[in-house]
Amino acid sequence: MVTRRCPCPTTRRRPGTAPAGEDIDLLRRAAVASGARIVTPGSPGSQIIGGLLSGPVELDAQRLLAGELQEVGEREMVLFKPRWSAFYRTGLDEWLRDQGCDTVVVGGCNLPNCPRATLFDASERDFRAVVLRDAVSRASIERITDLEEIGVQPLSASDVVAALGQRGTPAPVA
Repeated sequence: MVTRRCPCPTTRRRPGTAPAGEDIDLLRRAAVASGARIVTPGSPGSQIIGGLLSGPVELDAQRLLAGELQEVGEREMVLFKPRWSAFYRTGLDEWLRDQGCDTVVVGGCNLPNCPRATLFDASERDFRAVVLRDAVSRASIERITDLEEIGVQPLSASDVVAALGQRGTPAPVA
């Protein structure tokens, strides 16, 4: 189980499709039209897997699809992400600014797609952007270098935990 003792706000994005697939990206549109279910709201794959939150949370698909953020812990939110970037047609930018954030730290699955798009959009919105080079899949020297070209700073997860600890805040505990 993960226990968060960090005052930094956290969001978790759930990619997905509206039940009829009307908000699916071009790459997956034909598959969904043929009946494929890709993180369909309400399905087990649309929920956050056990152990990532401090307790069980049932995501509210209706609220998320309506564009609302769902609180799942102290200053920890989930949002519905209809496309590659966590900023695209979501309330993430506004929520981060309301929390006083100036930095976005990204880890996750498949660097060439969602993490990369989110990092580009964070940079475009004048957030400092960090990619967790040891906590993102399909990272390569070339991909990390491309991100550095737009000002993204590659750090290890332990670098980020240490930096948070140096700020006088308790670091996250796994």
